[in-house]
Amino acid sequence: MAQLVGRALSPLVVLAVAACGAGDSAPAGDSGRAAAGDVALADSAAVAAPTPASSAACAPDDVGLELPAGFCASLYAEGLGGPRHIAVRSNGDVFVARRSGPAGEGGVVALRDADGDGRAETREIFGPMGGTGVDVRGGYLYLDQGQSILRYRLADSALRPTGAPDTLVTGLPTGGHAAHSFALDGRGGLFVNVGSRTNSCQQKDRENRSPGADPCTELETRAGIWRFDAARTGQRFSPQQRFATGIRNGLAIEFAPDGQLWVAQHGRDQLTQNWGFGAEQGSENPAEELIRVTEGTDNGWPYCYYSNEHRRRVTAPEYGGDGRDAARCGAYAEPAAVFPGHWAPMSLLFYTGSQLPARYRDGVFIAFHGSWNRSPVQAGFNVVFQPMRGGRAAGAHEVFADGFAGGVVQSRGGSKNRPMGLAQARDGSILVTDDQGGRIYRISYTGGQ
Repeated sequence: MAQLVGRALSPLVVLAVAACGAGDSAPAGDSGRAAAGDVALADSAAVAAPTPASSAACAPDDVGLELPAGFCASLYAEGLGGPRHIAVRSNGDVFVARRSGPAGEGGVVALRDADGDGRAETREIFGPMGGTGVDVRGGYLYLDQGQSILRYRLADSALRPTGAPDTLVTGLPTGGHAAHSFALDGRGGLFVNVGSRTNSCQQKDRENRSPGADPCTELETRAGIWRFDAARTGQRFSPQQRFATGIRNGLAIEFAPDGQLWVAQHGRDQLTQNWGFGAEQGSENPAEELIRVTEGTDNGWPYCYYSNEHRRRVTAPEYGGDGRDAARCGAYAEPAAVFPGHWAPMSLLFYTGSQLPARYRDGVFIAFHGSWNRSPVQAGFNVVFQPMRGGRAAGAHEVFADGFAGGVVQSRGGSKNRPMGLAQARDGSILVTDDQGGRIYRISYTGGQ
């Protein structure tokens, strides 16, 4: 990755009415979500040919987001049900996987902003219900559909496929963390997140002081990344395709421009409720982790977790740990960056455009959904930017977009809106899905470089 430009963000401002002139477009292809030292505590869409600068303006109503000075936000689409991950085709069309629609219909919403005003006016709905992962590449749309990964042939400029999908993978595990987000490497590889069935591989899941299964046989078929062939139909899930392990739930998964695979993991729950840890210790731990994943990576779940308090992996209480001991944890991968506990990372975006200042091409955006296992106040519900250099954090993360929650959140369902998916639009702006409010926000830059 390029060297970080050392310039701090301007103070946050609450958005109201602001002019929103888009800058240069980003170069790339039809690639969907485009698509060392101390660890910093703290869905991406590449685009095709250059497009003309947009004259779109922010919506006249305040959408309620807090952003750095020079940025503005508007609604790209609303009334979408539960939009999850999001992909952008090289012509600018947007495809969104969703768990539900206003009338329970369709698993994919296809959107088009034909007049370039920054808001989609055309939509098509198709496909089966129930997925999170989606990508567009090489004339195909790929979709997570529960136990399967599907592939639709998508003609140029068409918003919906005309034929039935191919089934690439079947038999993906369900129950527990069941969303099968995925990433395509552009070289024929399909990398699928298979989250854990349990919280911490206890003999009795989520029960007070139940010890962990040792060894945790769940790791044979859960809590890792599985690799498949992106072009071959009829593949069946099995332990043999496991690429990496010990990743409790890597829902945020993406390839960086340099070809490295990255995952942001959801850490385990209930250190306080099940094991009597102090409320603050249980709220802030374990860290949410940003991980560079290579073949054979073992991130340590369920035996160890990363402690924000001690800045290292420590042994889980299910395996005899006391929140400090690290005797079992030396062999596991180290995170590139860590974040406060229970923020729930949902998607990653490695920015490749030129509308935003150059410093944003030297790091990664992460959408945090917020969780339930903090007390008494929930946290997250934001999009952060993590500066990176050489595969490691280059300083602390910065909250980039905030205000989704609409105030203090003291209950699991108390957030007004929850950021979920990230993508880079054709003009270089950023799209953020909100699966609580049924919206897609468009964040663009208007300030000086």
